[in-house]
Amino acid sequence: MMVVNRKSGQITHHLFRNILDQFDDGDVMVINNTKVFPARLYGEKEKTGAKIEVFLLRELNQETRLWDVLVDPARKIRIGNKLYFGDDETLVAEVIDNTTSRGRTLRFLFDGPYEEFKKTIQRLGQTPLPKIHNRAVTDEDRERYQTIYAKHEGAVAAPTAGLHFSRELMKRMELKGINFAEVTLHAGLGNFRTIDVEDLTKHKMDSEEVIIHQSSAGVVNTAKDLGRRICAVGTTTMKAMETSVSISGHLKPYKGWTNKFIFPPYDFSIANAMVTNFHLPQSPMMMMTAAFTGYDLLMKAYEEAIKEKYSFFTYGSAMLIL
Repeated sequence: MMVVNRKSGQITHHLFRNILDQFDDGDVMVINNTKVFPARLYGEKEKTGAKIEVFLLRELNQETRLWDVLVDPARKIRIGNKLYFGDDETLVAEVIDNTTSRGRTLRFLFDGPYEEFKKTIQRLGQTPLPKIHNRAVTDEDRERYQTIYAKHEGAVAAPTAGLHFSRELMKRMELKGINFAEVTLHAGLGNFRTIDVEDLTKHKMDSEEVIIHQSSAGVVNTAKDLGRRICAVGTTTMKAMETSVSISGHLKPYKGWTNKFIFPPYDFSIANAMVTNFHLPQSPMMMMTAAFTGYDLLMKAYEEAIKEKYSFFTYGSAMLIL
């Protein structure tokens, strides 16, 4: 773990378990308890048998089994087509609308109860590990690509900063008097879309569902009023908090959607520390990290990370920004 101090500009190197030394009684770690579901399905198109990849983005209607998806190759998938999944064609879906160039709305034709439908998706779906890893998904990824505190299913991308935490470390933090506040932001594919506009105000983020309960807001606001350290574990957690801020700079309960895109310059309202991974260039996560750290200091930190052979991206090393 690299520790970057924004005030002094100092950069130091540690093991992640030593994060305990940076926090005290009354400080708060804010974590994203979203849970990744196996969102990548492989199937065949009716009649032609063409191989199709379907990436489930979000459920639109539970009763009618309507889903927002991405399809590949998109040129072969038209409204009215039927897609079959599973060796025994267990699952069938009909394309009922086009949304974007690769986006489609599917209706799954499944007669059984909803719980059976979800079990079928769990069985046939693969862990949506980013394709940049350029390897086959393994059974181990189903567990590894998930935080230990994941609770509420709905993400197609793991909040990777949270992957560094173990149950033992969290217990030691609690014993030290460090509090945990949970928020939910169901991370979407927009986190991996490269920013290709010169004017950052023109970049459009995908909407992601956010839930912040009163109990979590209370823990965070008490710490803020006492001048304690509030650490956002990951960019998704930071985005969730910055989505729901009162005029006085406190965290408000929230249930809804966000397409917030944070880039420099930006004044953060709540968190004064952040745990994050080392991100890829031109990604929304790197833009937010630059806004929080300061561009020049972040570039210096990344140069040092390359020199010290830190790992980047999903299963990579951690950075703590104070």
